[in-house]
Amino acid sequence: MLSRTADSLYWLGRYIERAGNVARGLQVALRMASLMRSVDQRDGAWRALLIASGCEPGFRETGAAPTPDSVVRYLAADASNASSILSCIEAARRNARAVRTALTVDMWEAVNETWSESRRATEATFAPDNLPAFLDWVKSRTILFNGAYADTMLRDEAWRFVRLGTMLERADNTARVLDVHHHALAGADEEGAVAYVQWQAILRSVSALRAYHWVYHARLEPRRIAELLILRPELPRSMVACYARLDETLEGIAAAHGGRRGECHRLAGEMHAKLRFGRIDGILADGLHDFLTATIDRNLELGRQIQDFYLQA
Repeated sequence: MLSRTADSLYWLGRYIERAGNVARGLQVALRMASLMRSVDQRDGAWRALLIASGCEPGFRETGAAPTPDSVVRYLAADASNASSILSCIEAARRNARAVRTALTVDMWEAVNETWSESRRATEATFAPDNLPAFLDWVKSRTILFNGAYADTMLRDEAWRFVRLGTMLERADNTARVLDVHHHALAGADEEGAVAYVQWQAILRSVSALRAYHWVYHARLEPRRIAELLILRPELPRSMVACYARLDETLEGIAAAHGGRRGECHRLAGEMHAKLRFGRIDGILADGLHDFLTATIDRNLELGRQIQDFYLQA
């Protein structure tokens, strides 16, 4: 497979996943802001979303205050923000068009129809009364795409590169969501109802609230939330589940290339092994924030190594 084809497939997976992650984050931030009593707490919910999405530096450059309207506009529709929902949909469609013949009909239709509908968005789409419906639509479209490529693609190189992008983006998002709320999980500065709202927000950000109750049959507890999102392989968005799939996918690509491997394979295997054999008590004892920050940095390095080894012409 040509490097530019692999690159387009990889980024197609990443951009679709990112659009869904931002939509979930906005839904959670809207819910948190409606439940917070003080202005500082409400503003904190929007700042947390900007940090978790990796968009805080760009938003700061706009000079705007982190109000609901400004953050929603920046994360949902701002063309200058490469990680806004509409920008992600645009980039996903551009990458899909570049590799149209490598996609199934269902995949292309999922991307192209999403792009066509997104172009009809207006200022009214992002008004408070209409925003929840738009965010639900984005989530449903990303799920449609993920289902299309999971159910209709041959398990060949094209499928592996789409999956590689999806899993890397997903792992990064879960680590960032946990990190931005690490104080609530550590119990360092939050108590009572405020902490409980934040615990719910963490789980809702990765669609794992019901999964938590199914696994633990208990009230929310910070230790168990961290364990579920980091170390439980049965949760599709847990970090260990994402790195297991990254490791597996890279090994599949290597096998198709005569066993040729690089630093990206070593990094993925190392990160998977660390999580597979890790224990939550050890992670918390060493410092959750330090662990998550190191993981985010390693994830960025893994992305760079994948880019250098497979995706540069």
